[in-house]
Amino acid sequence: MLGTSGGPPVDRDSLDVALAERLVRTQFPQWVDLPVRPVDLPGWDNRTFRLGDEMSIRLPTGPWYALQVEKEQRWLPELAPQLPLPIPAPVAQGRPGEGYPYAWSVYRWIDGRPARRDRIGSLTTFATDLAGFLAALQRADATDGPGPGRHNFFRGGPLDTYESEARDAITELGDVIPGRAAHRILDEALQAEWSGVPVWFHGDVATGNLLVTDGVLSGVIDFGTSGVGDPACDVVIAWTLLDDESRAAFRHTLGVDDAMWARGRGWALWKALITYAQHRRDADPVGAADAKRVLDEIFTEHERS
Repeated sequence: MLGTSGGPPVDRDSLDVALAERLVRTQFPQWVDLPVRPVDLPGWDNRTFRLGDEMSIRLPTGPWYALQVEKEQRWLPELAPQLPLPIPAPVAQGRPGEGYPYAWSVYRWIDGRPARRDRIGSLTTFATDLAGFLAALQRADATDGPGPGRHNFFRGGPLDTYESEARDAITELGDVIPGRAAHRILDEALQAEWSGVPVWFHGDVATGNLLVTDGVLSGVIDFGTSGVGDPACDVVIAWTLLDDESRAAFRHTLGVDDAMWARGRGWALWKALITYAQHRRDADPVGAADAKRVLDEIFTEHERS
C-alpha cells in the first residue's frame, strides 16, 4: 500500500537550487561537491535539478505528487529491465528537511531533450518506437502494481471521474468550440467501457516526458502518474503531437481497438478543454493557442473516423 505524505502544497518558487543544495548537503554529504543546476524544463508536479553530470534531483510540489515518490522508488527498478528504452533509475530517496515537507528522489540522469516536432527526424518512426515502448510496458508483470488513485489522479480508471469537469469546460467555452461535437466525443468515450485485464501504463505520455537524441526517441521519464489499469490514457499523444500518418502508425503498432481509441480521445479532449478554458481565463494567448491546436486535431480526426 502506498504511504501518505503530509504537509500543505509548497510555493513552487521556493523549490530552487539553494534548497536542493541544502537537502543534498544535510542528507547526502557524499555528493556535497557535485554542482546542482537547473534544467531546461523544471516541471510543474515536481521540480527537477541536475546533480553533477550523472544524477538528477526531483522535488514534489504538493502532497499528491509526494505520494508518487515511494511508488517510483518501488517499481521503476522492476520495470526497467522489461522496457526497450531507458527510464529513470532511483539512486536514493530523501526525506523531509530544511523546511521542505516531502520525501524526494535522486535518479540517474538520462541524456536527451524534450520531444518537439522540430527535434524529431521522422515523426512516423518516433510514433512506432513510442508504441513499441508502450506495448512493452503493457506486457510488464502487473502483479500487485498500484491501481488508479490519488497517487496518479485516477489515471487508468474510468473517465467519468472527470466528466463533470469536461462538460463544465464545454459550457464555459461556448461558441469558441463545436460544443455538440465535444459532447458527442465525450459520450462515446464514456460508453466505451473498459473490461480488460489491468496492465501497466505511464499515465502522462507528453512531449516533456519523451526524450529525443539525434532525432529519435531515446528515453521516457516521469512515471509519477503511472499505475496498473486501463492504458487508454497513454494514447493521448496521438492528438497532442502526432499527425495523420504517424497517428495511424502509432495506433497500428500499439494495436488499439475502437473502444480504447475512443477512451483515449476522451482523455485528450478532457485535458485540452480544461487547459484551453484555464488559459483563456488567465489571458495566456500562447497556452490557449496550443490547447486550441490540440482541440482542432481531436475534432478533425473524430470527424474523419
